[in-house]
Amino acid sequence: MEETATLLISCPDRKGILSEITGFIARNDGNIIHADQHIDFQKEIFFMRIEWALKNFKIPKEKIETAFSFIADKFSMKWELKFNTDIPNVAIFVSTYDHCLYDLLYRFKASEVKGNLKLVISNHKNLEDIVKMHGIDFQYFPKSKESKEQVEKKEIELLKDKRIDLIVLARYMQILTPQFINTFPNRIINIHHSFLPAFIGARPYHRAYERGVKIIGATSHYVTEELDRGPIIEQDIVRVTHRDTIEDMIKKGRDLEKVVLAKAVRLHLENKILVYDNKTVIFD
Repeated sequence: MEETATLLISCPDRKGILSEITGFIARNDGNIIHADQHIDFQKEIFFMRIEWALKNFKIPKEKIETAFSFIADKFSMKWELKFNTDIPNVAIFVSTYDHCLYDLLYRFKASEVKGNLKLVISNHKNLEDIVKMHGIDFQYFPKSKESKEQVEKKEIELLKDKRIDLIVLARYMQILTPQFINTFPNRIINIHHSFLPAFIGARPYHRAYERGVKIIGATSHYVTEELDRGPIIEQDIVRVTHRDTIEDMIKKGRDLEKVVLAKAVRLHLENKILVYDNKTVIFD
């Protein structure tokens, strides 16, 4: 695998940003592989994702951040430097619904998504055998309303000990506390049945069926303290008709959930997401 570096950048828009960034790479004999940019003209914010090969690059890998910081300071950039050889560690949280878990287990094993799946955490034991069958560590953390904060402290300790970079809620039927969410900002991805913000809460497909909807969907987003209103990463829909039963709608919805969640996880692990103002810019 050719080693590459990626810069994710956002800053106030002004003249000269693009030439400074590309010039920095060119002057140091970097070969640009991918470059994408976007400008929010209403808020006058510049966004960019640029990736280049490190072969023959004059600046040693460990000194790139320091070398680029002059340009970053000049343009008041918020920025991250990523290397494709640094493979993120991932944890999956799941309850009893298994369709998203099965899908992700396969995708990680088949290297369809780039990450080290280190462990699966659940508040139920139902899926322990299937997780261990895939050679993944399974941790059981039962929760009650009274014990939630204390249990989450133990989970946080475990996640830090395992150096987890991304947490995926694969239909995890627990509301995370602010202490947990704020420990991993923009590093927790959730999947939501139905097309947000419609039909939130319990029995969404029953409510959609009663309304006679013509489309159903799924939404994957980062988790914030405001329930199910974090920055949206990926969404998709499928058409339904009067011939579809509630069971048909549930099957179609679960198929969407798997695909939408997997794509959101892939985008995050490939460093293709920039978050701002509770929205995302996706460089896909």
